[in-house]
Amino acid sequence: MHSARDLAPTHFKPGGLLLVVTGPSGAGKGTLVDRLLMARPECRFAVSATTRPRREGETDGVEYEFVTQDEFDRRRESGWFLEWAEVHGRCYGTPVRFVDDVIAAGDVAVLDIDVQGGASVRAMRPDAVTVFIWPPSIEALERRLRGRATDSDETIQRRLRNAPGELAQYVHYDYVIVNDDLEQAAGRLVSIVDAERARVSRLRADAPIAGTEGPRA
Repeated sequence: MHSARDLAPTHFKPGGLLLVVTGPSGAGKGTLVDRLLMARPECRFAVSATTRPRREGETDGVEYEFVTQDEFDRRRESGWFLEWAEVHGRCYGTPVRFVDDVIAAGDVAVLDIDVQGGASVRAMRPDAVTVFIWPPSIEALERRLRGRATDSDETIQRRLRNAPGELAQYVHYDYVIVNDDLEQAAGRLVSIVDAERARVSRLRADAPIAGTEGPRA
């Protein structure tokens, strides 16, 4: 009769992971993350703190937590952030405790962050799954930035000037999704999460069910 060490697991639970979604401003990463969160409830969005002003239609604590520069500096100095960056003159930071708690629970901590923040997370968490969202073209990027009507022309021009350098960073990511068709791009992002959750290195095996010990010697 086989001993307990010979019994194979019969159930697996996916392990938690950190998913980083990034790309230039206007690439559509926020919309794709929203689709992912609706499709996979185990994906939990990490709300970043930022010093930028709240845009029309945004809710504090949903898209971002809007804080003063003094509060942001206090949190940064106390080690509150997994990563932080100054982007286009504003500061952004990801809460480390939320990320760690979600992963420990076996869920997916989702970060929607800029390219600079993505580089910081890759350096600190090399086990993170990283996805770069690529716009169809610079012209499409400009149309999206202007179409959302939330930034000044000066801000838009600055973002467009930075875009080529940001796009060049795609080579450092695990996956690239070209966001030329929203439904297809969203489907690819969901598929990436499903595949990464099924990696053997992340699976957590349950004890075998009685009577399923497999063939006897």
